[in-house]
Amino acid sequence: MRRTTFIPLLTTLFLWSAALTAVAAAPSNPRVKYNFNPGWRVYVGDAAGAEAPSFDDAKWKPVTLPWAWNEDEAFKKDIKDLSTGIAWYRKHFRLPKADAGKKVFLEFEGVRQVGEFYLNGEFIGRHENGAMAFGFDVTKLLKPAPQENVLAVRTNNDWDYKEKATDQKYQWSDRNFNANYGGLSKNVFLHVAEPLYQTLPLYSNLGTTGVYIYAKNFDVTGRKATITAEAQVKNEYPTARTFEYEATLEDLAGKEIKKLSGGSITLQPSETKIVSASSPVDGLNFWSWGYGYLYTVYTTLKVDGKPVDVVKTRTGFRKTEFGNGMVKLNDRVLQMHGYAQRTSNEWPAVGLSVPAWLSDFSNGLMVESNGNLVRWMHITPWKQDIESCDRVGLLQAMPAGDAEKDVTGRRWGQRTELMRDAIIYNRNNPSIVFYECGNESISAEHMREMKTIRDQYDPNGGRAIGSREMLDIAEAEYGGEMLYINKSATKPLWAMEYSRDEGLRKYWDELSPPYHKDGDGPLYKGASAAEYNRNQDTHAREDLMRWYDYWHERPGTGQRVNSGGVNIVFSDSNTHYRGGENYRRSGEVDALRIAKDGFFAHQVMWDGWVDTEKPRTHIIGHWNYKEGVKKDVTVVSNGEKVELFLNGKSLGQGEQSHRFLFTFKNVAWQPGTLKAVSYDAGGKKVSEAAHQTAGAPVALRLTPMMSPNGLQANGADLALVQVEVVDAKGLRCPTALNMINFTLKGAATWRGGLAQGPDNYILAQSLPVEGGVNRVLIRTTTQAGKINLQAAADGLKSASVSLASKPVAVTNGLALQLPGADLAPSLKRGPTPTTPSFQISRTTVPIKQVTASSNQANAVLSYDDNELSEWISEKQPNTWIQYELARPAAVSEVALKLSGWRSRTYPIRILVDDKEVFRGTTERNLGYYTAIFAPQTGQRLRIELVGAGSNQDAYNITELAEQKAAPKNPTAATDQPGPAGTLGIVEAEVYEKPRPSLGALGQTNP
Repeated sequence: MRRTTFIPLLTTLFLWSAALTAVAAAPSNPRVKYNFNPGWRVYVGDAAGAEAPSFDDAKWKPVTLPWAWNEDEAFKKDIKDLSTGIAWYRKHFRLPKADAGKKVFLEFEGVRQVGEFYLNGEFIGRHENGAMAFGFDVTKLLKPAPQENVLAVRTNNDWDYKEKATDQKYQWSDRNFNANYGGLSKNVFLHVAEPLYQTLPLYSNLGTTGVYIYAKNFDVTGRKATITAEAQVKNEYPTARTFEYEATLEDLAGKEIKKLSGGSITLQPSETKIVSASSPVDGLNFWSWGYGYLYTVYTTLKVDGKPVDVVKTRTGFRKTEFGNGMVKLNDRVLQMHGYAQRTSNEWPAVGLSVPAWLSDFSNGLMVESNGNLVRWMHITPWKQDIESCDRVGLLQAMPAGDAEKDVTGRRWGQRTELMRDAIIYNRNNPSIVFYECGNESISAEHMREMKTIRDQYDPNGGRAIGSREMLDIAEAEYGGEMLYINKSATKPLWAMEYSRDEGLRKYWDELSPPYHKDGDGPLYKGASAAEYNRNQDTHAREDLMRWYDYWHERPGTGQRVNSGGVNIVFSDSNTHYRGGENYRRSGEVDALRIAKDGFFAHQVMWDGWVDTEKPRTHIIGHWNYKEGVKKDVTVVSNGEKVELFLNGKSLGQGEQSHRFLFTFKNVAWQPGTLKAVSYDAGGKKVSEAAHQTAGAPVALRLTPMMSPNGLQANGADLALVQVEVVDAKGLRCPTALNMINFTLKGAATWRGGLAQGPDNYILAQSLPVEGGVNRVLIRTTTQAGKINLQAAADGLKSASVSLASKPVAVTNGLALQLPGADLAPSLKRGPTPTTPSFQISRTTVPIKQVTASSNQANAVLSYDDNELSEWISEKQPNTWIQYELARPAAVSEVALKLSGWRSRTYPIRILVDDKEVFRGTTERNLGYYTAIFAPQTGQRLRIELVGAGSNQDAYNITELAEQKAAPKNPTAATDQPGPAGTLGIVEAEVYEKPRPSLGALGQTNP
């Protein structure tokens, strides 16, 4: 039976270590950080005079932030049709008497697109980039207790908004990519501190950099590192102040493990200085993939022995290395496998504004699928998602802002400023391992400029900085194209997006209701869009076949290797689409995070750091059909062989392809149990999976999912409730499409779910299950109380679930309960293993020199470790290229990236010391073709063209932006082939089987 739910993740995701015993008391702190989300009022439209404190907003909509005013349209409308315009947000609040005479700062995690801010009628500033956090010093404008203060914000999310000072549009405000959830859709905080204080990491408006925690001098096996805590301190007293600076390091159990002393410092009035404390620390637990081990660091200013300012920073420590074509985490090679996810990371009828626990749930599922990296696309993610990735153990590639190309002038200035602000704000988050400067290649000069920003503000964070492509720009520390397979012996290259096919979760295959024929759908840009209207069967197979290309060139396969790639996208997204719906269905889960078969396929083939480590098997599809149906059964397994059983009877072994794909042809359906058993190379059973035929639908089942700390009555918390159609035994009915009618009563509001149909059923209280399951969201009110949700369907036993929301203390618009602060990290995968992550499967034989039948001057470009250069022969009767190897070797493989790899096939033969070892026609591919033959010892390898090639695009890849034209320079490689009758080689590599003297295992390539 198909796995039915991810609810166990909610328990494993938030498990604390059993060592939660000795808890140290945090330093006493006169500094306060308030949750500023409660008690806002919103008016959609422009309201003259709304900045005035006396303005009457009593009839405006009361909301708790984060809240996008157009959230109702998420997944209802195409991204380009999301409503835009002016919306006002207002908040009334009072400060406690104890805060009188202190410094007060506002921190906004973001506004879309621009916000103009007024406090007590006075304009305090504007923020315009629509992506990044910013702050205001509001000390002088605040009224002391018991007087009321009024904060008013005029927002404008016009797609075409232009920066006021320059009249320049922001490049990343793009109708194709950056879903436009308007207003204050992220968290807001109020900070109160003494006039001698550590600054906030908010460069915009405040110009400050805050606290910076980092580790150096790692000894991973010895669990040691040198920890440094820096803080930017400002004195706003009228006289000089002398203070002691120290940092206290607490482990996950709250136990103090080290105190770092920074000595005594004196600051003059209005002086700002960076202070530092550093010390070696033993017994560290290093943050890792799926092991979100975090420490709490208290940086403290003391005057006369008493704390006057304490900043709490939650961070983790890990060692990274980027070189030899690979990424290392804590000294272990890690091939990137994960997702290119839209930064909005949105949900139906809610958009991005979800509670922190739901961010953990969604991001944790990426780890549950055995993804290790999320590449957020186009703009910097909000802080909540970044902190969530820390907790679940998911590596991140953090962009600044971009659309699709390099830019100049003020538009480039906007990008550098956003990168600066994003680095300062997020440099203490261990999950960020890549800074991305662009969604397309940028110039070497621009790369140097971005690198300088990284080196100024995060010189010790262990983060590579680069951009998409950047294959031949030395300044970039990583790169990789969008769709193709790249390899390198130097900087890591990983695919920024791949496997772009789309398919609804509703469509199992052509033999299951609603009997969608694979590929059926409207044209896209006048061409077939079959790849974007897939069934789940073919969508999952495509995921597997595309990953195989990267896996085949993984670390351990030679000197030049591929460092992985990220599949676009993880969850169905309210961004541009190519298929029949008005949103993108490329996800491995749908918009409500219900798994498609691709999720389980990734779980199988990604279960390891490089080579697969834990045996897994999954049968694609279900086992509920009609009498007489025959179908091909596809099994995904990392075993060496797979045997299929139907009701205990063996149907033999599957045909293996793409390493993980096993196909059983024309299996005749009969009710019962379909089981796949996988075996290792020695014939030992290592894993199995099964589907069981479900009976007739008889009932509904509801299962609620919520924060592990309970449902909060704060007006913003959500419960995710799953509804299933089940048989008499409680098995989900995988082909059920019943309409479900929901009734909600009590202290909650309806946000609903998503299904194929009118307006995608957004906010509808009746919507169908798809594949026997669906989910809906309900939101708490600000009143604690009981909540009852009932689900009914014709002919089925109804179901109901009762919940209760807990009160949240809010005083005069301020709360102390901070979003996400009560969520514990996941330690599920355990620390970084100390064993090697891959087995060497082949060894590179170096090439000493080359000769060619023509264009000899460019022949060296065919093996120069630069995929933007190539050798192309002239058109002539006898075309060949010959390599002299550095030593005699028993050659058994030749890997070729050929000009026009996507569309051109070449009939070739290969000779070793004049003996033919291979003759055949290369295949179209997305990178490398490998010719495999019996080992032949020699020192000369010759490749000859023995006929005319053929051209035909094997991949229906359609883009939003105009495709790049093939360059006129014949040495600049693209996916376009050379003239007919020519041989073109971008990269040639020669391999032998692993040499015994090197051993079978390795952490790095020989």
